[in-house]
Amino acid sequence: MKFVCDGLSLSEAVLKVSKACAARTTAPIMECIKLSAFGEEVALLATDGELSIRKTIRAEIFEEGEICVPGKLFSDFICKLTGEEISIATCEKGVEIKYRDAGTFMQSLPAEEFPAISFEIGENSFTMQQAALKKIISETTFCCAQDDSRPVLKGCLMEFGDKLEMVALDGYRLALASAAIVSKSGEKSIICPARTLSEIAKMLEKDDEEITLFAQGGMLLVSAEGTTVVSRLYHGDFIRKENVIPNQFTTVVTIAKNELIASVERAAVLIRGDKNNLVTMAIDSDCVKVTSVSDFGNVDESVKAQVDGVEMTISMNAKYLLDALRALEEENVVLSFNGPVSPFILQNQGVKESLYLILPVRNAA
Repeated sequence: MKFVCDGLSLSEAVLKVSKACAARTTAPIMECIKLSAFGEEVALLATDGELSIRKTIRAEIFEEGEICVPGKLFSDFICKLTGEEISIATCEKGVEIKYRDAGTFMQSLPAEEFPAISFEIGENSFTMQQAALKKIISETTFCCAQDDSRPVLKGCLMEFGDKLEMVALDGYRLALASAAIVSKSGEKSIICPARTLSEIAKMLEKDDEEITLFAQGGMLLVSAEGTTVVSRLYHGDFIRKENVIPNQFTTVVTIAKNELIASVERAAVLIRGDKNNLVTMAIDSDCVKVTSVSDFGNVDESVKAQVDGVEMTISMNAKYLLDALRALEEENVVLSFNGPVSPFILQNQGVKESLYLILPVRNAA
């Protein structure tokens, strides 16, 4: 194999695919990037067994072929050559990388050892605007679980009907958002890893154009701008949103979002590092009092609000509250409660395409 390409194009491609290289593995091949030079393109491919990313770039091919190079080393090195024209060729023991009047040698592994990745996925398809998909991903994935105790919660439930509904939860909070779809090949429910969705969002650079997601046999495929993502889907029972989201409330608060964010941010300063990161909201007839108490001091301030229902006091994790508020888009938001120990929800005042549910903390000081 031998090809010549632009250093910037190669660097950008390497950065994209290296996100799929396995970080901790006993199989060295899973830490590699596979280079395939055929026709007028070079394809870079990496996988960790769950997520696979392929990126193609234009190149001048002198000898077709394939080879696997160490992902992190290759990425770190190529990213130092963004302004160069690079020549890459296989030799007896590895690959030679040449640029200007210099060059280096890097060990490699045979392409035959690299896992086979199927790109023939197309039984079910779902098409939507790129802007809509990017928005719904940003509105939900931050609520996915981070640990492996319940792997299914590390993904988002995606239900394709008349529209796309996406649900994410980690046991302490839940996000629900919806977006319009252009077309679908059939109604289907899938659970996609949050990590995969984050990589897909990075591919979506043309808001006005459409993107199609393909699903088949427990796999998902998305392709745009020369980048293709293939991912395994999670299987298991996902919590039904109807069972956890209340539809009646005893207290409803309408409040200016940015004013509440600013108040909670100030309250969170003094509790930074505390285990529960706890803030308390005392809801009066015409305001919300935001307080926090720690060994370093306390914060106690009020934010004007429109309050319908009973007065109450409730405590929650400040980070969860701020994450939800920042994900909402309108100037005014609505917080709906059923007492100090029941889950509460946050929504925009007007367009309610997204909803956030947070569990309060009991017996707060």
